[in-house]
Amino acid sequence: MHTHHPTPDKDTIALLPPFERLGLERITLVSTAEEAQKAFVALTAAPAWGFDTESKPTFRVGEVSDGPHILQLSTPERAWVFQLHEPGCRAVAARLLEHKGIAKAGFGLGDDRKRIVAKLGVEPAGILELNSVFRERGYRKDMGVKGAVAVLFNQRFIKSKKAATSNWANVRLTEAQLVYAANDAYAAIRVFEALGLG
Repeated sequence: MHTHHPTPDKDTIALLPPFERLGLERITLVSTAEEAQKAFVALTAAPAWGFDTESKPTFRVGEVSDGPHILQLSTPERAWVFQLHEPGCRAVAARLLEHKGIAKAGFGLGDDRKRIVAKLGVEPAGILELNSVFRERGYRKDMGVKGAVAVLFNQRFIKSKKAATSNWANVRLTEAQLVYAANDAYAAIRVFEALGLG
């Protein structure tokens, strides 16, 4: 008999203390090939990363996103936000994603995977869908980052609606965008560790 664990609802989560997010001092924006190379060295020293992408939202019917526009990778200490409009940066991002032997953990990654294949021409290696891990452990509801942080840390993960739907293709990202993007990946690596997967 499988045990089913309840997932806290929105109202319960709203009462929890906030999850401590990474501040700007622990977030590196990567927008040149040189910065990407430095990030590559730092990231490949870690056994696992939190992983996510952001694409510019599409608002018109039939409009196809040419995302992802940014790629976020995070260790438990620091996050890197890669801007993918720059070819040198994009090439290093592709190398990181196809790097074998490093787990890349995140939520709802099916769509990210398809877009990465289309945009970067690589099949990401070592992708770990955290939602599947929760399902295997008896959580029935789809587990996003908010639910996972509530279950594992008894904390509330804050996501800004405004940042979520902002233009990720902008060459100049705002501080709010950087914090939003980096913390999606950061929360994923923290969840990965808390699940004992590391």
